[in-house]
Amino acid sequence: MSKAPVEYLLHLADNAVVLGQRDAEWCGHGPILEEDLALANVSLDLIGQARLLYQLAAARMGNGATEDALAYFRDDKDFLNYTLVELPNHGALVGYAAADRDYATTIVRNFLYSALMVLVWDALQKSPDSDLAAIAAKSLKEARYHLHHAADWLVKFGDGTEESHARAQAALDHLFRYTEEFWTPSAVEDAAIASGAAVDVRTLRAAWDAIIADTLAEATLKRPEVRGYIPEGKHGRHSEHLSYLLGEMQGLARAHPGATW
Repeated sequence: MSKAPVEYLLHLADNAVVLGQRDAEWCGHGPILEEDLALANVSLDLIGQARLLYQLAAARMGNGATEDALAYFRDDKDFLNYTLVELPNHGALVGYAAADRDYATTIVRNFLYSALMVLVWDALQKSPDSDLAAIAAKSLKEARYHLHHAADWLVKFGDGTEESHARAQAALDHLFRYTEEFWTPSAVEDAAIASGAAVDVRTLRAAWDAIIADTLAEATLKRPEVRGYIPEGKHGRHSEHLSYLLGEMQGLARAHPGATW
């Protein structure tokens, strides 16, 4: 049976755990109570996906590896997540912003990422790696909800007030360039594709473009043009934001290694 390389499992897991951590920053700060709960559930879904993937990776690594060690005791350079998911929950905030969080930025990021992952999980549920296929089948159901949630809010923002439209467009302009990382393969992805157990994300681009185009048209938002630098988070070269995120996420585990709760 073809098995996905451990590094590919870590790439998928790192994306999920980092975005789950970012979404969790809204807990207690959501714009309305229903959204506070909804985004907390999205975060829990992502962390649940990460756990399954880290558990599978740890089992294949052996030598005492655990899901906690993979999440809490790897440094930022060892993480293989997209740069998009590690960026903070704000972009070009207006001068009178009352907080350092911008919900439009969070929604746009979740939309761009979940539009991809619906396609990735759908393809991976057919993987000859039966363990990965089972995780993909479960994750696909969650990703479909994440996409529906984010797209619904994006349309509300884009086709809403003048300010909500402006904030959504600003978030889109800020984040869209980072999606170019989706389509530039890493050595980890190439090895996984060669194993026969992974999906070549480049083959999903047309379907992703269609999802993006349909939603942006309904939201009356413009797709930004992309030029210049392509981020390389999945190569282990990250923005400065990941180290701060991991410092908060990993601090307790590193302060009390081996502790039980």
